[in-house]
Amino acid sequence: MTPTALIAEDEALLAENLRQELARCWPELQIVAMAAHGREAVDMALARRPAILFLDIRMPGLSGLEAAAELAEDWPDDGTPFPLLVYVTAYDQYALRAFEQAAIDYVLKPVQPERLAQTCQRLKTALAQRAAAASTASPPSALESAVEQLRALLGQGAPAAPAAPLRLLQVGVGNQILMVPIDEVLYFEAADKYVRVLTADREHLLRISLRELLPQLDGQRFWQVHRSLIVRADAIERAVRDEGGRISLHLRGRPEKLAVSRLHAHQFKGL
Repeated sequence: MTPTALIAEDEALLAENLRQELARCWPELQIVAMAAHGREAVDMALARRPAILFLDIRMPGLSGLEAAAELAEDWPDDGTPFPLLVYVTAYDQYALRAFEQAAIDYVLKPVQPERLAQTCQRLKTALAQRAAAASTASPPSALESAVEQLRALLGQGAPAAPAAPLRLLQVGVGNQILMVPIDEVLYFEAADKYVRVLTADREHLLRISLRELLPQLDGQRFWQVHRSLIVRADAIERAVRDEGGRISLHLRGRPEKLAVSRLHAHQFKGL
């Protein structure tokens, strides 16, 4: 089977250079798509299902890490192998060691043919190992491995605990400002450019992104369970795992079920 790859790079000249260098060192590799930003990379990868992703770390909208994390959350459970990830980065040596420890390969900008050739050889080996594992009774899950790697990388950039976590939310409603105690919040949900705040009997909108809000919360009390959801831990009544391994949360006093993504499922190990 012909190996396939997607390149995600917001600088067109660098993307074309990478494509040309890949054509030289791995002529059999088919580039099935070129994405100009993280969101496009996720959409194209879900549509084309490439075997390999070359992701620029810094792109508009979603970074390479965020795009990979979102892709891992949305990747279908139909047996299609999750892509092998290669990051194209200008990070310093300290950051590169972190990538190596997480077992995800990287290519430095500007791309050096010798280094790219090494990466291609690693990818060929990994694809061959994957093909061999697919014939065994219980092959290792590439998706589970990728999720563990991404969790480690994303954790390195996790915000430090706030010195004084939020205790009160100031919610603008018309010409009023409502004071909502943080203890009353059951969960926060991303909604376009806003965040929905759900209490037992009311809903509010905050003019802030979930990414901006998260560092202001007490991480012991409020758990991120999905890229679009933060839940107050002691509001969770139970967590339920379905036949496909997906986890959903049931809250006290609320009828809805909240989905837990693959990246955050490790918080519910007791199941």
